[in-house]
Amino acid sequence: MIYVGKAKSLRQRLNSYFADFAGLHPRTQTMLTTAASVDWTVVGTEVEALQLEYSWIKEFDPRFNVKYRDDKSYPYLAVTMGEDFPRVQVMRGAKRKGTRYFGPYSHAWAIRETVDLLLRVFPVRTCSAGVFKRAGQIGRPCLLGYIDKCSAPCVGRVTPEEHRALAEDFCDFMAGNTGRFMKRLEREMREAAAVEEYERAARLRDDIQALQRALEKQTVVLGDGTDCDVIALAEDPLEAAVQVFYVRGGRIRGQRGWVVDKVEEATPGELVEQFLLQMYGEATIPREILVPARPPDEAALIELLSEQRGSRVDLRVPQRGDKKSLMETVERNAKESLAQHKLRRASDLTTRSRALQEIADALDLDQAPLRIECYDVSHIQGENVVASMVVFEDGLARKSEYRRFSVRTTEGDVASIYEVICRRFKRYLEERAATGELDAETDDAPAHDAAAHDAAHDGAGYDGAGHDADGYEADGYEAVGRGGAATPIDPETGRPRKFAYPPNLVVVDGGPAQAAAAQRALDELGIDDIAVCGLAKRLEEVWLPGDDQPVILPRSSEGLYLLQRVRDEAHRFAITYHRTKRSKSLKESALDHVPGLGPARRQALLRHFGSVKRLREASAEEIREVPGIGRATAEAIVAALRGESPSPAGQGS
Repeated sequence: MIYVGKAKSLRQRLNSYFADFAGLHPRTQTMLTTAASVDWTVVGTEVEALQLEYSWIKEFDPRFNVKYRDDKSYPYLAVTMGEDFPRVQVMRGAKRKGTRYFGPYSHAWAIRETVDLLLRVFPVRTCSAGVFKRAGQIGRPCLLGYIDKCSAPCVGRVTPEEHRALAEDFCDFMAGNTGRFMKRLEREMREAAAVEEYERAARLRDDIQALQRALEKQTVVLGDGTDCDVIALAEDPLEAAVQVFYVRGGRIRGQRGWVVDKVEEATPGELVEQFLLQMYGEATIPREILVPARPPDEAALIELLSEQRGSRVDLRVPQRGDKKSLMETVERNAKESLAQHKLRRASDLTTRSRALQEIADALDLDQAPLRIECYDVSHIQGENVVASMVVFEDGLARKSEYRRFSVRTTEGDVASIYEVICRRFKRYLEERAATGELDAETDDAPAHDAAAHDAAHDGAGYDGAGHDADGYEADGYEAVGRGGAATPIDPETGRPRKFAYPPNLVVVDGGPAQAAAAQRALDELGIDDIAVCGLAKRLEEVWLPGDDQPVILPRSSEGLYLLQRVRDEAHRFAITYHRTKRSKSLKESALDHVPGLGPARRQALLRHFGSVKRLREASAEEIREVPGIGRATAEAIVAALRGESPSPAGQGS
């Protein structure tokens, strides 16, 4: 059994698989080429289909079904109610019958702090079976019994019934029924003070303070005392992370995370449905579940969950208020969890070595690409075009080698990639020529002499003094983290050699057109020892220049994962630079001279229109839609951007 699915119409579901094979997602292609036969079972309702799907996935563990696995082992606070003398302890792993669980908690020390506070009021046994048995044999309790943190049932200070009552009260308090305990202790404290039993009253006062400190560790997030689970997703094309916050009595009682490999293309709603089926197959179901997206079979899923719980379960997507804010917090945790998962995966030396070798095998390289450079272009409708270059050495980011470019061409992403590759590798050839490497290794040096280089730069705005016309150093790039320990230094100038090292592999963000542009730039420069590929976002396809079909790396390939991480880092770096340059372009525009238009309003205009070009094309009435912009200011902005004279003050008002 390799896959289990359900559908209202089997014909439509199978047609989606057995359509044009070349147009299917590579992961779906792998599943279909693995399959030998198809079988089906007809059931009466959608709820029955959900139940059967869950039971079969659990029984057969199919290879191509989404499997949610814990991103780490979470500790629980457990009370072993199935024992004669219940014990409070920290537990991990599979749950046991007859034990009540609270949590999960992020750290075991958080459980121990809570237990230490509560044992003052609920002195339940915490010792192991061996310690408990030995204390009974020698007739002397352990240290906790002497300091009143344990009721010492091992030596008969309390009966089994009294100790079980303490354990049940402990569980009630942890379950959120805190009010009655606080009121009872306050009542007993007042009664003790009334009869002048001041020592007992002081002890009860300290008990109340201990319970209050335990409650303070669980922040109130929902004021109405809601019991719910809050679920959020963070995903990329290959993986997804899920975070759950458990809210009981309006307080966060614990959290838990999962990471999943995405075998098929799945919408957020489909991921939510699969997660709910797997999570609540055996777990306690709350009255309300907050999710980031509605599952496709919402009504059937609600009916199934309600049937398992024994009462109505509400499935909601929060739109506003405290629940929406809490959902955003859980989503931030999910994004952090996915980032941490990627970091742990990337930091493993064996995994990195396997990834580099898989890339070399897939692209037919002579050796593993120990240095990879990736390029990405960023702009908004052709304005403020920039590009980024990120460097990975031995599978790790080398941020001191990052570069960013202010692109001059406005002819599209393909032309931008061509320009950036030309500029980067012209600098590489210059530095090789300056050190004598080029003349020693090749007879093609005259093709890249200084005159040719100056001519090339004259057409691109190069000022001949080591700076571009746009003010950026050395061929329009900016160095980031310059001066690292391993950065080569030019002995003549004492400055870092900017482009001294060639990569083994150049990766461009894009498909066959971008890869072909990069290869054309290298060919024109006479560089034939650097491999080129493009990584397309939509299907994570790897394109080689001149090939009609992409290279498909397996979904589980560490090589694909590394290429994706390199591409995403280049995209992040380009976006950051583009935003900086876009904001500068507005500040340095004609808007600086508009009376009454300060930085805050200029930023508001940029956010609203996206670019100065679109703002210049807007009418005064459209500009007035921006909060804080009145008629006179809008007319002044139009006049400043179009070079017109503003209308007299007050005219038309």
